[in-house]
Amino acid sequence: MGQGHRRTNLIDEDERIFPGWYAPVLIVENGRRVVKPMRYQCRLAGKSADYDRLYPGTYNARRDNLEGFWGGTFGYTHGITVVSAFYENVSRHKAEGRELAPGEKDESVVLEFRPSEPQDMLVACLWSHWRDRNNEPELQSFAAITDDPPPEVAAAGHDRCIIPIKPEYVDSWLSPDPKNLAALYAILDDRFRPYYEHSLAA
Repeated sequence: MGQGHRRTNLIDEDERIFPGWYAPVLIVENGRRVVKPMRYQCRLAGKSADYDRLYPGTYNARRDNLEGFWGGTFGYTHGITVVSAFYENVSRHKAEGRELAPGEKDESVVLEFRPSEPQDMLVACLWSHWRDRNNEPELQSFAAITDDPPPEVAAAGHDRCIIPIKPEYVDSWLSPDPKNLAALYAILDDRFRPYYEHSLAA
């Protein structure tokens, strides 16, 4: 979880959730909403412990692969995490809206994307409860669902974007019906759609 749990003073980095770190995730358990700490990098149930190394990108779940790679969770174990911004690595020249100059090396920078009207966003997630037969510690972990970016995110040089859902869909999202995936896709499609402003991350 990094070093933040040993400090008493806040720093800018504390606002961010990095893959492998833990974050609060809202789920429904036994018919009640509960918040659980889960690792932000999903290890799917039934996979081996080295899954994290083999699939390091499982902190994001692509919308176009929800019934494929994520088929055991989509329609079954849904969550929501609350964020006010998201962060992405992009090429500096793309963020600056230009081509690479002759001889210039591609340089990565981190951009912070926030709604132009500051507010919390309810990010659609999938989660899994992993257990192992070899006495490994149990793990609850999650992934944020991502989709093609809106124009302003694409123009800043990134090709994916989180999906914030509208508050009126929280109950339906957290208690999904695996026999009605169309209703779940409809929630993702009718998403909360702010305009994202970006800046270089601190």
